[in-house]
Amino acid sequence: MSGKVLVVGDVMTDVIVVPEGPVVKGSDRRATVRSRPGGSGANQAVWLGAMGAEVVFAARVGAEDKAMYENYFRGLGVVPVLSGDREQPSGVLVTIVDPDGERSFLTDRGANLNLSPADLNESLLDDIGMVMVSGYSFFAPAPRAAVQGLSAAARARGIAVMVDPASVGFLVEVGASQFLDWTSGADAIFANESEAGALTGVTGCEAQMRALGSHYDTVLIKRGRLGAAIGGRNGIRVELPAPEVSVVDSTGAGDAFAAGFIAAKLAGADEAGALAKGIAAGAKAVQSIGGQPG
Repeated sequence: MSGKVLVVGDVMTDVIVVPEGPVVKGSDRRATVRSRPGGSGANQAVWLGAMGAEVVFAARVGAEDKAMYENYFRGLGVVPVLSGDREQPSGVLVTIVDPDGERSFLTDRGANLNLSPADLNESLLDDIGMVMVSGYSFFAPAPRAAVQGLSAAARARGIAVMVDPASVGFLVEVGASQFLDWTSGADAIFANESEAGALTGVTGCEAQMRALGSHYDTVLIKRGRLGAAIGGRNGIRVELPAPEVSVVDSTGAGDAFAAGFIAAKLAGADEAGALAKGIAAGAKAVQSIGGQPG
């Protein structure tokens, strides 16, 4: 297997708002407001680059931002394959961080909604050993057709395809059966407990693992402060705890987890070793503001 990974997903500008207390409707609340590069796919790619993995990142951005983003990703060890959109601007995500570190999102996906099959030429798969697709790409028709075509081509070449549901809100909106159908044939899924619950309709890590295992060979369930587990149709194979850390912002923790796991697997780690690396990366991510390495 090649040690190179192809990530497909959104590029966003994350506007992160941390209010000093509850938002007061119709009035002011002091807050820290920061703007940073983000997007689930972009976060995964940058975390992979920070971990020394060979990573190619394919996405669509506003045409006026293309050169800037290309330079940004190259500077972080990521090979960018970006298409420039002349109709839509680059995506923007407003994240409101609660005092306990939990987040709420306001999303304008912009150019990401126009990702097309022409943006994901099959030649992208040359020398690739693994493909990671952000779930956001499945929630709109054009990017869905693009990633489904690329995923089929990858499977035909024997390249492993992994998906991350990315958004429990969008999962509920489209319905679990729809998403499971769209991602049929993927080798692995990375889901947090809320996403796993939405996709299976059951509670409890073991039950969710078995249910998702009927659709994907490998299932990873991210459990936040409780750590993470890996398994499949026969249930949990490995479950590890998370270290106790001070949560500043959980934005991108799941992306960091996925990157840590994938980088470790590409480096030859077994499931337990890769799961531990993923958990460590997620724990590191929550200790700083933003979805990418600080």
